[in-house]
Amino acid sequence: MKISCFTNEPIWDSKVDKLKTVRSELQDKAGADYVKTSTGFGTGGATIHDIELMYETVGPRLGVKAAGGVRSLETALDVIRAGATRIGATATEKIIESWIKFQAKTS
Repeated sequence: MKISCFTNEPIWDSKVDKLKTVRSELQDKAGADYVKTSTGFGTGGATIHDIELMYETVGPRLGVKAAGGVRSLETALDVIRAGATRIGATATEKIIESWIKFQAKTS
């Protein structure tokens, strides 16, 4: 089960972080399979800060989905390093093509 409860706006302060932590904990208790950074719509999207916060709160029990703003291989790798186990991206083809080129150069 997926439950999206994170803000799309890039807001960082301790009160908002506490709210995001509580939301992640509630999603865990509600039986979610993973938590999601945002809907992927709006002005914001996945931030490293939110992914790290979510992973620290519910990972590795739940997956963490980075949605919104992941448009390049570099960003995809950054969100994976931060704790994302899933990525929602409209630029999937571009990311995969970049990965294939990267692999060809390093092989």
